Amino acid sequence: MLALTLFGVFFAIALAGVPLLFSILATTVGIIWWQDLGHPLESILLSFVGGVEPFILLAVPLFIFAGELLAHGGVGQRIVAFARVLFGWMPGGLGVVTVMSCTMFGGVSGSAIADTAAIGSLVIPAMIARGYSRGFAAALLAVAGTIALLMPLSIPFLVYAFISGVSMRSLSMAGLLPALATAIALIVVCIWHGKRTGCDNGEDRSSAAEIWAATRAAGPALLMPVIIIGGIWTGFFTPSESAAIAVFYGLAISLFYYGDLSWRQIPQLLLNAFMTSATVMLVIGATGAMAWLITIEQVAVQMAEWIQLVATEPWMFLMLFNICLLLLGIFIEPLPAMLLCAPLFLPLARHFEMDMVHIGVVMTANLAIALYTPPVGGTLFVAAKLARAGIGEITRHLWPLMVATFAVVILITYMPSLSTWLPRFILSL
Repeated sequence: MLALTLFGVFFAIALAGVPLLFSILATTVGIIWWQDLGHPLESILLSFVGGVEPFILLAVPLFIFAGELLAHGGVGQRIVAFARVLFGWMPGGLGVVTVMSCTMFGGVSGSAIADTAAIGSLVIPAMIARGYSRGFAAALLAVAGTIALLMPLSIPFLVYAFISGVSMRSLSMAGLLPALATAIALIVVCIWHGKRTGCDNGEDRSSAAEIWAATRAAGPALLMPVIIIGGIWTGFFTPSESAAIAVFYGLAISLFYYGDLSWRQIPQLLLNAFMTSATVMLVIGATGAMAWLITIEQVAVQMAEWIQLVATEPWMFLMLFNICLLLLGIFIEPLPAMLLCAPLFLPLARHFEMDMVHIGVVMTANLAIALYTPPVGGTLFVAAKLARAGIGEITRHLWPLMVATFAVVILITYMPSLSTWLPRFILSL
C-alpha cells in the first residue's frame, strides 16, 4: 500500500534528524524513484511553487509580524494586569491569571509560541515568588499558550481554510467555545493545585477603581480581535486584508498609544517575522508537492478503502483520526502536520458526511497538544527556558493538565455543536 510506504519513508527520514523541509522533499522524490512511478521531477517544482501562490497565504507573514509587534510591546504586561485584577482573588489565582492571560493574548496574536513567550516572562517570576514549583509554572504556561491556536486569529485556522476551502469567516468563530472550554478545564486544575499545595490561596479582591484602570490600559489591545473578526464577519474586509489591518493596528498601539516600541526595533521584528514566514512558506511548498503526489496516486482513496474496513461508523473514524493526529504531532509541529494530514483526512471526513468546520477545530485542537508533548514541543521548550526548569521536572506536572486538555479534545470531537453552533448562530442573525 503506497500510503504506508510513503509515511514509513517519511518518518524514517525525519526521525534520522533530517530537517522537515528536506524530509518531505526527499520522501516525495524517493517514492517516485523507488516505486518507478514515472512522474517528471518538473511536476514537483511546479507543485512546490503552486503551493505558495494562493493569495490567502499573504495573510500568514502579516499575522506573524503583528504577533511579533504585540509580543515585544507592552500588550502582554497590560493583559496580565487586567487578568490579575479580575481573577487573582481565586484559589490558585496566579495560575488562573496565567490561563486567562494566555487566552486573551492568544486572541490578539494567534501564535502559541508568541503567547507563551510574552505571557511567560511576566507571570513565571510572580508564580515562583508565590511558592509555585518551577515545574508546574512551566507546565501550565506551555499548555495554556496553545489556547492561541483555537482563538479567532489562529494562524493554523488560516492555513486550514486555504487547504479545505472552508470559509475563514466561519473558522474564526468556530474555535472560540473550544478555547474557552480548554481555559475552564485548566482553571479547574489550577484551583485544585492551589488548594492541594497551599501555595496560592488567592489575593484580596480588587476595587472597582483598580478594575477600571486595568480595563482602560488593556482595552486598546483587547479591542484588536473585535475589530478584525468583526470586519471579517460583516464582510467589510477579507482575511488577507484583516492581516494587513492587524499589522497597522499593532504598530499604532505599540508605537503611538503605549509607546513601548521604538522605530529602531521594527527592522529586527520584521527580520524575525521574515525568518518565521520563510520557514512556514517553504514547508507549505514542500507539502504541496507531497500533496500532489498523494492526489495523483490516489493515496486518499486507498486510505478510505482501508478505513472503511476498520472504521464502519463515524465515531470509529473520529477515534482513529484523533490517534493519528496525536501520534504525528509528537514528531511534527502543528502547521506542517496539518499540511500533511489535511489532504489525506478531509476526503475521508467528507465520506462520513462530517462538517468541515468541525473537522478543522478537531484537527487544530489535537495538533496543539503536540506543542507541549515531550520531547519536541515548541511551547514546552519556551516555558522550560523561561522557568529554568528541566523537561523531566515539567513532565511530572504535565499529567493533570494533559488529562484536562485530552478531555476537552474528546468533548470537541464528539460534540460537533461546540464548534459549529456559534458560526451558525451568527450567520443566522
